Amino acid sequence: MATVGRDLKSVEVTPRELWLEGPPHALFKELRKGCPVHWTESFEELPHEAGFWSVTTADDVHTVSRDWQTYSSEVGGVVVAAAGFPIELARAMFIGMDPPKHDRLKALFQAGFTPKRIAAHQDAIRTIVVNVLDRLEAHETCELVNDVAQPAVSRVIGSFMGIPPEDDEVWANLMNKTLGAADPDLNPDGFEGAVEKDVPEIFERCRKLIAQRREHPTDDLTSVLVHAEVEGSKLEEHEIVMGFFLLVAAGNDSTKATYCSGMRALMEDEEQKDMLLKDPSLIPDAVEESLRMFPAFAHFRRTATQDAELHGQKIRAGDKVVMWYASSNRDEARFEDPDRFDIRRKAEHQAFGAGGRHFCLGTALARLELRILFEETLARYPKIELAGTPVPVESMFLNQLKALPVRLVA
Repeated sequence: MATVGRDLKSVEVTPRELWLEGPPHALFKELRKGCPVHWTESFEELPHEAGFWSVTTADDVHTVSRDWQTYSSEVGGVVVAAAGFPIELARAMFIGMDPPKHDRLKALFQAGFTPKRIAAHQDAIRTIVVNVLDRLEAHETCELVNDVAQPAVSRVIGSFMGIPPEDDEVWANLMNKTLGAADPDLNPDGFEGAVEKDVPEIFERCRKLIAQRREHPTDDLTSVLVHAEVEGSKLEEHEIVMGFFLLVAAGNDSTKATYCSGMRALMEDEEQKDMLLKDPSLIPDAVEESLRMFPAFAHFRRTATQDAELHGQKIRAGDKVVMWYASSNRDEARFEDPDRFDIRRKAEHQAFGAGGRHFCLGTALARLELRILFEETLARYPKIELAGTPVPVESMFLNQLKALPVRLVA
């Protein structure tokens, strides 16, 4: 969407046509340069939603992310469209809490996500990925999102949470419909269907798992939630359910999104792919560059608790403040030639947040999964190539592909 010659302040970030091919990188580039903290007055498709501030540069995202006293996760939720996720549910997840409760609840999971504990799962994760790729043995083509990424990441997070393998597909579908409610392919019933049908089914299925863990405790993370105590009290059922939802949703979407977009970038740039094939020790660098260019979630939101000023803009108490990682990770002030995929780049990114209390809990797991997925895919199919047009999810939140047709050349 060209904005040259127009007042950037009058531009809105929400029209659907801007997001049909993924995040509107050209618009974000203009905003970073000419209006880095930008006000969008209204939602085209959600007329009852309040407007919001877009924070587009890496430095400003860093500032908002670390100042939880001024920019709260708990007051208004963590996504730009409040109608898409009931605030009561958002506040039951530690991602939707502020300290001190956030810190106490998040600490329950830290022990399950330490780098040492994650590394102990390396062989099991590799076995999961190899088994998924084995199913493609007789195929000349496949669809990388749903034939490889989805079953692999579903089984990995399912194994952590204690979900039986036969339920992986059901849970993946529920997560895709809930988080991807804006996309008519992922959820034909939209936000209304997610709230009225999918979220209740998540609760019902979760209650059954909770009841099982109360009767028969195990060492999975669902048991950790069920038997945990915060401030001397066990979690309420809706807090257990939403803790479960948060971990499964993040495990389902983050790795799938970045792996598929990273593979697309490699297939579109043979020079980069050849570098990896000649020197697989560069794969961790490819993982980091994929995370930078293709953060799984385009944004998270905060709400101002008091009047503040950011990059010269007066922000009022109660205003929504949206951190666009899809923009900050391509900030020219931090990255040279930011729209180019370059595995030799050694730059820090904000794919896991920009520091502060809400820095991603699953960072070590995501990096390990991505490394193994790239290693095993490229080792088995070094000549893998695109076999059709990649299709992005239509969403201002999920930054991922819903279809990536490829030709498998062993």
